Parts: sequence; C-alpha cells; structure tokens
Amino acid sequence: MVKINSIAIIEDDDKVRHYLTEHIQLNIEVKDLKVFRDAETALKELIAEPVEIALFDVNLPGMTGIECIRRIKMLHPQLQCMVLTVYDKPDTIFEALKAGAISYLLKSTPAEKIIEAIAEVKNGGSPISSQIARKVIEAFAVKEKTNEYFQDLTRREQEMLEQLSKGYRYKEIADKLYISLDTVRTHIRNIYEKLQVNSRAEALKKTGLL
Repeated sequence: MVKINSIAIIEDDDKVRHYLTEHIQLNIEVKDLKVFRDAETALKELIAEPVEIALFDVNLPGMTGIECIRRIKMLHPQLQCMVLTVYDKPDTIFEALKAGAISYLLKSTPAEKIIEAIAEVKNGGSPISSQIARKVIEAFAVKEKTNEYFQDLTRREQEMLEQLSKGYRYKEIADKLYISLDTVRTHIRNIYEKLQVNSRAEALKKTGLL
C-alpha cells in the first residue's frame, strides 16, 4: 500500500467526494486527508497548510478548480495538483496543464485506476486518461495541419512565433536561437507584415498558437 502524508479532495458533488474519500482511505496509507466543497475554502487552507497531492474538480461553485490550481502553484509549486473531471475539451485540458496540473483524469476512470494515478504522481509520474491523451494529440495534429497562416511562414518564422507563444522576449529568443537581436526584430517585422497584424497577440491568435 502506497504511503502519502497528506491528500486533499476539492469536489462539490457529495457522491463523488464520498466515493473518492472511501477509496483513498481503503487503498492509500494517508496521515491527513482534507476534503473541501469549494475552491475558495480549499485555497485559503491549502495556502496556509499545503498537502502533498490535491485532486481538483474543474467546475466548482465560484472559483474554478483550474484557477485554484494556478493560485496555489504560485505559492506552493511543490504541491502536486491532479484534475478529476468530466470535461474533455482540449481548451480545458491545456488550460489546466498550463495552470500547473500534473495529471488529468476523467471521472469515468475506474476507482483502482485513480488510486494507481495518485501513486504514480507520488512517484514522480504524470498520469493522463487515455481518452485525454488522444484528444491532446488530435488537437495538436489539427492545429498543425489546418492553420494556413502558420503554414505560409518560413520554418524560421514559425520557430520565432513558437518561442513568442511560450512567453519569451526578443532578447531571450536571440540567445536561444543563437542569432542577433536585430535579426529577431527583422523576422518579427516580416511575420507581422505577412499576417497583416500589429502585435504579438494578434499574430499568435491568427496562426492558432494562442
């Protein structure tokens, strides 16, 4: 039986919350199991006293689980956040992962698989439901193939935009790609002209990177 010092469940559905609590208590040797019905209460208590692993629903009353993850990770980056939800849309998945979730599972996942996923996170893994992995792969494939604006750019220009989408500044891009700052500026200017946009956000949105 896996041993974990502390786990939190953030879930507003009583049946799901009790179901998770029961299976965790039966299958994991946990010293401290915290249970919350809403993100606001969880945020306040977990900031003051963080746990090792927290399971979040996405759609909670008031603050969403994803926003709660984002705020907690800013103060306690070591806290391992797992998402357990019914939502399988790529936008929601990417938002949760960008917020700091280390795992994304659907509520249709069998109880034993959820327990295995918690143990995997404890051991440094990042378990994701197979259906979710499939949707992520399909989303990348669609984005790569269907955006004609992105495809019209040169490979170097595509590389520039990819770096911009990750939040890097011009100087950082120059350093990463071993080119001059002026060269970066020239590429970005050419990109804006080709796409007929005036800002980074417009360029990223038009090419499907935002």
